Amino acid sequence: MGAGHHHGAGAEQALHLDHDSPVHRLPPEVKVVSAFLVVAAVVATPREAFAVFGGFALLLAAVWVVAGIRPGWILRRSVIELPFVMLAVLLPFTGPEPTVAWLGLTLSEPGLLGAWNILVKGTLGVLTSLTLAATTPMRDLLVGLQRLHAPGIVTTIATLMLRYAGVIAAEARRMRLSRISRGHDPRFLWQAAATARGVGALFVRAYERGERVHLAMLSRGWTGTMPPTGDTPTTARQWVTGLSAAAVAVLLAGSGWVLG
Repeated sequence: MGAGHHHGAGAEQALHLDHDSPVHRLPPEVKVVSAFLVVAAVVATPREAFAVFGGFALLLAAVWVVAGIRPGWILRRSVIELPFVMLAVLLPFTGPEPTVAWLGLTLSEPGLLGAWNILVKGTLGVLTSLTLAATTPMRDLLVGLQRLHAPGIVTTIATLMLRYAGVIAAEARRMRLSRISRGHDPRFLWQAAATARGVGALFVRAYERGERVHLAMLSRGWTGTMPPTGDTPTTARQWVTGLSAAAVAVLLAGSGWVLG
């Protein structure tokens, strides 16, 4: 199990930047609340407040500077939103009237605003989430949720998933190597049946291992909830510092309604 855990930790490092910055040192619950408020402010901003969204982008850029995050690093990981971008591209062509002409194309004005709304808010939400992930390890995020009194079943499931995702991934790699050593070639279409059977076998193995782990936990006194953390409580100064970005975001959202 130790090897599997190591692989899981390596996957976590793909999103976390191990830097020493004021943002990294903030307690995880403060960063979770701040990120949530920033995203809520972005969503609540009127889509016609174009300049306000530029303010949100500058706010995120300032956090990146303080946290030592390179824009290229975070932008490469923002490609996860590409499916939503494709949806946004279609709206100007399928939206209702009135329409505008641009480069010989007839585009819907409500569709253009809808596409802009999805694109800008989705992008800012993804960038905010990536900023949180870059400055907070996954384990600390779970600790932060626990301190915020999130439902115990949620934090327990997430913790166990994080702990054993690497174990399952290692098992899948071993099964794949075993199939290849016996002549399996995943590049050919007629090998799809063998791949499907391998996925089924992996599911059965994961289910059986989960039962064994659960029985072992019960035999050691598992009560169904994660043990509380004994860390130093978060100070008021840390809350004020961490929520400063959220306060700016709320002010930006309010200005969008006032000026609009």
